[in-house]
Amino acid sequence: MRIDVLTLFPGMFVGPLDESIIQRARKTGLLDLRIHNLRDFTHDRHKTVDDRPFGGGPGMLLKPEPIFEAVEHLADERTRVVLLSPAGRVFRQAIASELAICAHLLLVSGAYEGFDERVREQLADDELSIGDYVLTNGALPAMVVIDAVTRLIPGALGKDESVVDESFSRGLLEYPQYTRPAEFRGLQVPEVLLSGHHAEIAKWRAEQAQRRTRERRPDLPTGPVAGGAVT
Repeated sequence: MRIDVLTLFPGMFVGPLDESIIQRARKTGLLDLRIHNLRDFTHDRHKTVDDRPFGGGPGMLLKPEPIFEAVEHLADERTRVVLLSPAGRVFRQAIASELAICAHLLLVSGAYEGFDERVREQLADDELSIGDYVLTNGALPAMVVIDAVTRLIPGALGKDESVVDESFSRGLLEYPQYTRPAEFRGLQVPEVLLSGHHAEIAKWRAEQAQRRTRERRPDLPTGPVAGGAVT
């Protein structure tokens, strides 16, 4: 899979994308990740990428010319162009799964007061936000999307089944988990997990995932899932 990122702050991507699973995916060739400075697609001596909005108002807007030139240079018929901005749909695990099957993603990181609307109208296939809060620019959201998507590339985690029972993989929060010792400071691991009875364990986990989701994330659906029923 190839991911290109268009940003005003390429230095922010140094470090986070050179560690852990993303680093391994890059080294093994599962992920071809390239970071591009938007200013490289300008032609004036000041490398201008922003200007004041027509009609007045605070702040500056990203100009259309360098973004259009960059997208036309980097994209082809396989490319899904994604803007990172507060105006986008909220990024969720289901969207990460959608993006993970794309051959090529081009993530366009917002900054200042956002994009000239013609960028949205003519270039964007999608627009994503990672939550209802304000960040300095779209670099961190782009990294979040890259991380979530990379984990879903077949082979990136070593064992693909690792993603099956993670939080949100089935629309629910993950069930409680325990490891050795079975008793710690008087706190016991639930007996069912020590029973070796796989069907009962699966049922308990499904019930716990639904209960935890209802309690902590009532905005998420908690219908029946494999291995158990709603309690």
